[in-house]
Amino acid sequence: MNKNPPKINNTSKDELSPELQKLHQMLETADLPVELSDRAQANIERVQRLFGSSQFYTALDNTYRFIELVIDLPWNKRSEDNLDLQVAGEILETTHYGLRLIKDRILEYIAVLALQKEAKRSSEREEVIRSLQKRGVGMSPVLMFTGLPGVGKTSIAYSVAKAMNREFIRIAMGGMGSASHLRGDPQMMSGSEPGMIVKGLRRAQTKNPVILLDEIDRVAEAARADIMGVLLELLDPQQNSEFMDYYLNYPFDLSEVMFLCSGNKTAGISNAVLDRMEVIQMPGYTDEEKIIIAREYLLPQALQVAGMDKDDVVIEEAVWPLITRPLGFDAGIRTMNRTVEAVIRRCARQRVSGTTKKFVVNEENIRDYVPE
Repeated sequence: MNKNPPKINNTSKDELSPELQKLHQMLETADLPVELSDRAQANIERVQRLFGSSQFYTALDNTYRFIELVIDLPWNKRSEDNLDLQVAGEILETTHYGLRLIKDRILEYIAVLALQKEAKRSSEREEVIRSLQKRGVGMSPVLMFTGLPGVGKTSIAYSVAKAMNREFIRIAMGGMGSASHLRGDPQMMSGSEPGMIVKGLRRAQTKNPVILLDEIDRVAEAARADIMGVLLELLDPQQNSEFMDYYLNYPFDLSEVMFLCSGNKTAGISNAVLDRMEVIQMPGYTDEEKIIIAREYLLPQALQVAGMDKDDVVIEEAVWPLITRPLGFDAGIRTMNRTVEAVIRRCARQRVSGTTKKFVVNEENIRDYVPE
């Protein structure tokens, strides 16, 4: 990282316009790679030479946006990983029912991180680990969750980030029509912007977040080949340490990012990309599993959202099988979740109207609470 303030080659700081002086001061206090800092300073000098021309403010705006971006990026900022297996396990258990394979895989990875941290106390062992990681060995696993809609592919990714105490970035790829959405546009293009990866890192303010590439099987067909090429670079541990966003035009190290992917199926995903991932099939839920999920997770969550206590609404055991599949079979739990939320909304309305404060939903009054 840059330890010295950027130098002004041909123009002294005092000769800069007030707007450019502000940019120079921002660069002086920023912790940037030396080469990138020098390039940003060169941009300032180039804009200064346009001072007084009709192009000055356009060039100033472009340079300001670029320098703000590079200063805001977490070049050397990391969040502290949670390495407590018990805490991580409890978080995963309280947010999702079942999914043992995924939970075990995450706990195994956290255990490896804990052992790596202990091993790095020895300078010799730390050097061995760093050498292996530079070759892409032992880096974050790339897990690909596949399954029908509503089985929890996206929500389990949130829980993984929470369990590891990492920031979470979700990039929706359904219908994505250009690889530039991921990689960004060259600065010389009108209306150019950085890609979604760099934008996400800017928001997260850490270089080791969990990034979910959601619905990667649903990108636009016309852009599929180009997008798969970018995904190959993102997900390959031997390449993503120098990921190049076209707007930034400087490599960013993504090797500490934990990438997760989701999709309804693997068809349409290139074999080269699939080869970089560990595909985990998420099965649909049985009626018995849906009842457990609704009773233990969805109902308490809906009560919290509504500002009600956990004992304010009781749904008797005999009612759950009656509302499990009101519209036929659903592999996921979205229909069940909508039904539970509808019950709580009707209870909330009655409570606010002053008729009662406690509710028991049973076979006799089910039609009063469950929508037709």
